[in-house]
Amino acid sequence: MIAAILRDVVKPGEKIAEIYLENVPDPEPDTGEVVVRLKTAALNRRDVYIRQGLYPKITAPSILGSDGAGMIVKLGEDVQGMEIGDEVIINPGLDWGDDPNRPGPGFSVLGMPTDGTYAEYIKISAKSVFPKPKHLTWEEAAALPLGGLTAYRAVVTKGRVKTGDTVIIPGIGGGVATFALQIAVAKGAKVYVTSSSNEKIEKAIKLGASGGVNYREQNWSKHLKELTGGADLLIDSIGGEVFPELISLANYGARIVSFGATLGPVKKVVMPRIFFKELTIKGTQLGSDKDFVELIGLYEKNKIKPVVDSVFSLEQVNDAHKKMESGSQFGKIVLSILS
Repeated sequence: MIAAILRDVVKPGEKIAEIYLENVPDPEPDTGEVVVRLKTAALNRRDVYIRQGLYPKITAPSILGSDGAGMIVKLGEDVQGMEIGDEVIINPGLDWGDDPNRPGPGFSVLGMPTDGTYAEYIKISAKSVFPKPKHLTWEEAAALPLGGLTAYRAVVTKGRVKTGDTVIIPGIGGGVATFALQIAVAKGAKVYVTSSSNEKIEKAIKLGASGGVNYREQNWSKHLKELTGGADLLIDSIGGEVFPELISLANYGARIVSFGATLGPVKKVVMPRIFFKELTIKGTQLGSDKDFVELIGLYEKNKIKPVVDSVFSLEQVNDAHKKMESGSQFGKIVLSILS
């Protein structure tokens, strides 16, 4: 099969590691596993961080890619309730464990060190594949898992969003932020966004956002406070100098859920702003198997479609990564593997 492989591990700040297209042996399923013929895969910021040496415990060679959708073509022993030809999507969270509140010691994410979805085939535990939602195209199905699962846990499981909440999502346009917008709107919240692009804010409004502010404007957080009246839930992937502004935007008793820090560490926080407002600040990562089942159910019940920015062929994987590195996308970047 053809696969896109990470061959080198680089140190942070050095050159970005290349992705190589190579012929490798087709996988064979072990007991309890299936082999999926992938039709589509999707990019995540995680893939870029791995290539930049910014992810823990990077191993090479590895086939990258956490998101994928396709058809089962081989069944290992003791696989029950599945048939060859079934159309499936893949849960990228491997071995979460039995406690839905925290991942177990064996937890990892598909696509390094376990070979991922930038390939024509993948072998994976049957427990990690689920029926593809019928209302989704192959491209939309591949776009959903990692970003959607991260957003669902942040907004629903950790954020406890409820009807009538005011939610702020900074940095709209990335996959997880866009999923968070869709999920919060589906749960009856009033959502506001930020972006450096007025065009992205307009796209977010078309997806159900109530408004937004361009963070390149002077006093953007003050304008956002005037627009929203303050937020009950804030979903942050940015950190850095933005995080203290989110604390200022939070209402009394609000929740802030963090799953990333693209601007790096938070260098200055005025603690009284946290304890006098009685804020709850929670971290989150990906999501449990229970979260994944609930995510699929929400998208099926409400017929929500993930936002796909663009589609590249597997052979164009490096071009797809360049687009992700530029940050110009709105929604998910998808790889078409089997036509």
